[in-house]
Amino acid sequence: MDLTTRRTLVDRYRDGHRVVVDALAGITEAELDTAEAPGEWSPRQVAHHLADSETTSAIRLRRLLAEDRPTIAGYDQEAYARRLHYDRPIAASLATLGAIRAATAELLDRLGEEEWAREGIHNESGRYALLDWLRIYAAHAHDHADQIRRARTVTRRG
Repeated sequence: MDLTTRRTLVDRYRDGHRVVVDALAGITEAELDTAEAPGEWSPRQVAHHLADSETTSAIRLRRLLAEDRPTIAGYDQEAYARRLHYDRPIAASLATLGAIRAATAELLDRLGEEEWAREGIHNESGRYALLDWLRIYAAHAHDHADQIRRARTVTRRG
C-alpha cells in the first residue's frame, strides 16, 4: 500500500468518532432504540458495539506491533450485544470510542515502514497484517454511522 493511500486510511480512521457523533446528533430515545430492519442493531446497540469493537481493535493493533506474529482472537459480537447490557446510556461508550481512536491515531502517525509490514495470524481468518487492520477499522465507524442514519429514517417514516 502506498503512503498516500495509507495516510488517507489513517485520516479516515481518525475521523470515525466524529462521523458517529454527527450521525447521533439530536437523536431521540425512540430513534436510539429503533433498528433499520428486524435483526439489525439499533443506534444504541451500534454505539456500544463500536466501543467494544474499538477496545478489541486497539489491543489487536498493539499486539501486532509489540509481539512477533501474535495470534489474534476473534470474538462473538452478538454475544457481546446480548451479555454486555447494550440497553444502557451511550455517552460512556461514545467517549470510549473517541479516546481510543485518538490514542491509536497518534500511534499510527508514528509508525515506520517496518512496523507497517508487521502481521500475525487471526484464529478465524488466517494471515492478519497491520494493513488489513487499518483497512477494516478505517471503514468500520463510517459504515456504522451510515447504519445509524438509515435507522433514524425508519423512525421518521413510522
